[in-house]
Amino acid sequence: MAVTLTDSAARHVSNMLAKRGHGIGLRIGTKKSGCTGFAYVVDYADDVDEDDQVFESHGVKVVVDDASLTRLDGMEVDFVKSSLLNEGFEFRNPNIKDQCGCGESFSV
Repeated sequence: MAVTLTDSAARHVSNMLAKRGHGIGLRIGTKKSGCTGFAYVVDYADDVDEDDQVFESHGVKVVVDDASLTRLDGMEVDFVKSSLLNEGFEFRNPNIKDQCGCGESFSV
């Protein structure tokens, strides 16, 4: 089981952690939301709880709680810039069975 970052995502997270001045990595999880079931939750990881799994990708720690891991296993996170004003994380999740039209929620 693993969640990985592309080189671009790892560089972005490293830069943001450096600007922030603290944190151990990126926390990724899921929550019930939207019309198809789940949405991604992305935040800084400041610590690791006993129900977390930690993966390392391009030198950056990715922290995922056990409850979300089955929905995220095998996912790759990229950081893309589509224009000067539009940038963000892109999730390549092999577990998705359906996704809402706006792309905000998914089902597994």
